[in-house]
Amino acid sequence: MVKSPFMAIIKPGVEAILNACIDSDPTGDNFKLIFLGENNTPDLDLLVAQLNKANIQFAGGVFPGIISGTTKSEEGAIIINLPADSQVHVIEGLDSDNFMLPQLDIPKTDPDKSTGLIFLDGLTTHIADFLWEVHNQFGSKMNFFGGGAGSLSLQQQACLISNEGVWQDAALLLYVPKAINLGVAHGWEKIIGPFVATKTQKNVICELNWENAFEVYKKVIKEDSGKDINQENFFGIAKGYPFGLLNEGDEDIVRDPILTNENGELVCVGDVPENSVINILKGKEENLVGAATTATVSSVKRGKGKMAIPLVVDCISRVLFLESNFQAELSTVKSTLDAANLDEVQGILSLGEISSYGEGALEFFNKTIVVGLLEK
Repeated sequence: MVKSPFMAIIKPGVEAILNACIDSDPTGDNFKLIFLGENNTPDLDLLVAQLNKANIQFAGGVFPGIISGTTKSEEGAIIINLPADSQVHVIEGLDSDNFMLPQLDIPKTDPDKSTGLIFLDGLTTHIADFLWEVHNQFGSKMNFFGGGAGSLSLQQQACLISNEGVWQDAALLLYVPKAINLGVAHGWEKIIGPFVATKTQKNVICELNWENAFEVYKKVIKEDSGKDINQENFFGIAKGYPFGLLNEGDEDIVRDPILTNENGELVCVGDVPENSVINILKGKEENLVGAATTATVSSVKRGKGKMAIPLVVDCISRVLFLESNFQAELSTVKSTLDAANLDEVQGILSLGEISSYGEGALEFFNKTIVVGLLEK
């Protein structure tokens, strides 16, 4: 039986995290899901060694931030108890052009009885290939929820942990024998498009409508805002102008441009398929906060009053855009959960968000909030 999840943000440090794991589950019955903020991160190898010495089963990662209720923090840890029969699978080599997903030994039950939690290196290169192969193996046999680990500095480093070690260019797929009810929304709106991404390389947009991608992009931004975007100020301005992969009948799938290279190409978090149809989007604070309400309400409705552990994966770039108003986003999640008599939400600020979506598809999002109610 799953005990109550550990609800506090724990101070940094191997000893503090180890003690919290023990204190939250004295009998040692549960599997631990560990979220670490990237500031003052403890020595990951030492943390893994000490958790193994204490015979604690665990998986987790380092993220730009962690969330507990209406509090966000860039340091410390959150520990969530999961059923003891949860299973973690480490998938390496996501940076390889020859990446292939091995056959995973996971019970193929129905979505009413199982969840796949996925946490991966958000700065690796073959995320789309990985998620495609996961979906091919498991189809609609379970719902998925998770996000990208790593640093807001965008400097890639080892950022995932499990009993087997510390990982970069990898993914953790955690099978949990409980259902999850999901809500996904972002609130960004089209200002111009569609364009065709006539030349791309994985997560790099080289051309839009057969023209240099950056030249097209900066012209749109100049006309909308009057600002001149360049390599130096790119991140600060581009955070307000993401791309949207056209998604008929629903919100576009957002792609977040994070830099432009010396060739005038736009580097995004997440793949942009060649010849995909895309829009340029813009955000209003009230629409982003409203999207958090929409995602939470959707997950609560799907949960139909069942007792659940509320989880959230919220894009770090929403924090950068909303700034002090990000508190309103967390507050609307809390008030919606309070009205449904559910616990406070626990989760991460991520480099990309993962969720089952639409007709069972498995998607990698940017600038999006995903709320999941994991049934107790």
